[in-house]
Amino acid sequence: MDLDYIALRLGVGREEVERVHRLAGDRAGAPLPGKADAPALLERLGVRPEDAAEVMAGWPDAGSPLWTPELSWLLDRSIALVRADLGGHEWLAPGPELPRERGPAWRHLYVYAYLALLDVVRGYHRDHGIADAVGWATLADLGRNLAVDRRMNRAGWPVMQAWLTLHARGGIYELGRLQHQRGDTSIDLHIPESGPMTPEAVEASLDEARAFFPRHFPDEHYTSFSCGSWLLDPQLREYLPAGSNIIRFQQRFELEPYEKGDGPDADVEVLRFGFRTLTTPLDRLPRGSVLQRAIVDHLRAGRHWHWRRGQFPI
Repeated sequence: MDLDYIALRLGVGREEVERVHRLAGDRAGAPLPGKADAPALLERLGVRPEDAAEVMAGWPDAGSPLWTPELSWLLDRSIALVRADLGGHEWLAPGPELPRERGPAWRHLYVYAYLALLDVVRGYHRDHGIADAVGWATLADLGRNLAVDRRMNRAGWPVMQAWLTLHARGGIYELGRLQHQRGDTSIDLHIPESGPMTPEAVEASLDEARAFFPRHFPDEHYTSFSCGSWLLDPQLREYLPAGSNIIRFQQRFELEPYEKGDGPDADVEVLRFGFRTLTTPLDRLPRGSVLQRAIVDHLRAGRHWHWRRGQFPI
C-alpha cells in the first residue's frame, strides 16, 4: 500500500507510518487467537468486563466494516514490528498514536496486536524455562493498564501501548510486588498498582529476582537493581514519615546526581500515578492520603517534583 495514503487515512504523520514499514520490513506477523477463545483469554489477562466488551466489539473479523485496509495493514505490521524484536528489553512504540475516538477498532488496535503476540511470547517463556504462573502474571498487566486508561478518560494509552511491548517481547517479568525489566548490567524496577509496597514485599520480590534471572537468563550478568521514578525524589522526605513504605524504598538506592530535564516531566508523572488524571485542577484533586496531600501542596506552592534515578547492588 502507498505509505502517504495510509498516513492520510489513519490521520497520522507519514514518518510514523514509514517507521512501522521500515521496522516491520517483510517479516511475518502472527494470527490473533480465535474469537471464540478471546473472552476467556481476556479474563485470564485481567481485562475487566467493560474493557473486554469493547475489545470484542471491535474484533478484527474478516470483512468487518470497522477494519479499513489501512487499519488492517497497521495491525499486521505492528505485530511484525514487535515480533521482530522478540527478546528485546528497551521501550518500543508499536506504531503511531491513533485517533481512538473513531471506535473500538481504532481504540484497541494495539490490544489486538498484544493478543496476537501471546503465543509468540509464551513460546519465548517456554524456551527460557519460565513457569506459566510467572508468564501469565506478567502478561496480565494488560488488564491493569486498560483499567487505568479508562480511569484516565483514555489519556493514559499513548504511554501504555509502548510499555506493554516489554511484556509481549519477554523484556519484563512480574515477580511478587515488583516488575523487573531486563537490561544490560542492571535490572530496572517498576512498581505496579497492586497493593502496599511494604519492605517485606519488596525484599521478597528482589530475592525472587536474584534467583530468577541467573536461572532463566544465564548469559545475562546483572550487578545492580535500578529505578527511575518521581518516587525516588528526596523532596518526599519533607512530607512523608521516615518509616513510610516509600521512604524505606528510597533508602535502598544510591541516587545519581540530579540534572534538570532528566527523564519524563515529574510534575506530569505524579499526576498520572498519584491521581490517574492529567487534567483535573489541583484544587479539585483528592487529598485522601499523605502522599496525595504532599503532591498537591508541593505543586500549589509553586515547587516542582523531580524524576530521579538510583541503583543498589544485587
